[in-house]
Amino acid sequence: MSTSLSTSAGIRGEIRKGLADCSTVGLGLVPLGLAFGVLMTQAGFDWWWAPVFSLVIYAGSMEFLAIGLLTAVTPLYSLAAAAFLVNFRHVFYGLSFPLEAIRSRLGRLYAVYALTDEVYAITSTKRRAEMSGPRTLTIAITCQSLWVIPGVIGALVGTALPEGLDGLQFALTGLFAVLAVDAWRSSGDLPAPVIGLVCGLVAAVVAPDQMLIVGLCAFVGVLLVRYAWLQRTGQAENAEQTQHTGRTERPGSDVA
Repeated sequence: MSTSLSTSAGIRGEIRKGLADCSTVGLGLVPLGLAFGVLMTQAGFDWWWAPVFSLVIYAGSMEFLAIGLLTAVTPLYSLAAAAFLVNFRHVFYGLSFPLEAIRSRLGRLYAVYALTDEVYAITSTKRRAEMSGPRTLTIAITCQSLWVIPGVIGALVGTALPEGLDGLQFALTGLFAVLAVDAWRSSGDLPAPVIGLVCGLVAAVVAPDQMLIVGLCAFVGVLLVRYAWLQRTGQAENAEQTQHTGRTERPGSDVA
């Protein structure tokens, strides 16, 4: 990999690979960005708030959520709690993100800032050895561009549209539904999405005004308990298998 990156042709090749990687998931950001921009102006914000949100917050789900929270004059502690719970998953993204492939310090700082669900979804499907610095940064820059630019366009278009448009909020829900289905197909872990659905339904009944925070807290708590239980049962099964192997395979039992 280092040999291929020693020439400008090698770097251009890695950039082309990064652009090709964004041809599917990345393009899905375009309608989301347009919907976000329209929602910004429909909620009463000036159009220039769309790029401000997209550059300062740069977390699609939190940006959509922030529109409703800010227009409802939500207390600061609720905003902070929602931001923490919604974006806490990014901490785990960094465990398998190929950050070491990026050599420059500035590039690494940007990659950490630009690590979103879409960037992680793209890089996680590639072998770690295949991901070079230029390719990884190209994916991050392209995904952010496909989010920020359509957001500005949507905000400008939204200023000319009549007020009271409904249904645009579902764009982000649709994307996460597709990502959840793809994750289930690749991992085969059916209990995880079922647990999330149940936690969401229970939170909607028990605390409809705080459904998001309650649902996310319950979901994270159940997943932690499930993980600990799986770890314990897995260790117990390994111990039983080791004991069984030790009883059945005694030294010197083979006959020459």
